Amino acid sequence: QVQLVESGGGLVQAGGSRRLFCAASGRTFSRYHMGWFRQAPGKEREFVAGISWSGTTSYAESAKGRFTISRENGKNMVDLQMNSLKPEDTAVYYCAAGSKWSIYDYWGQGTQVTVSS
Repeated sequence: QVQLVESGGGLVQAGGSRRLFCAASGRTFSRYHMGWFRQAPGKEREFVAGISWSGTTSYAESAKGRFTISRENGKNMVDLQMNSLKPEDTAVYYCAAGSKWSIYDYWGQGTQVTVSS
């Protein structure tokens, strides 16, 4: 069982940066693949970025070059650094964990990011 708690959301101006944090419980955090997803109003939840237990990363096209996912296994943390934010990045951002790549079993409650133009 893994519990995930996101933080770091808020209001930011277009072009600005924001760093999201996800704190995970459980002793086996280092064995999980981690991901960030987002859901905008009226839209389906979409993949943003993922990082394997070994550190391999994957990004959605919309995130490439602007977002960076990282993890600190010793601290049970996974971060999402978001730069050059756009109004279309406005969404609730969710942290997720899975025992298999691209299959996520556990989800956080989400943190709101609002980018103003």
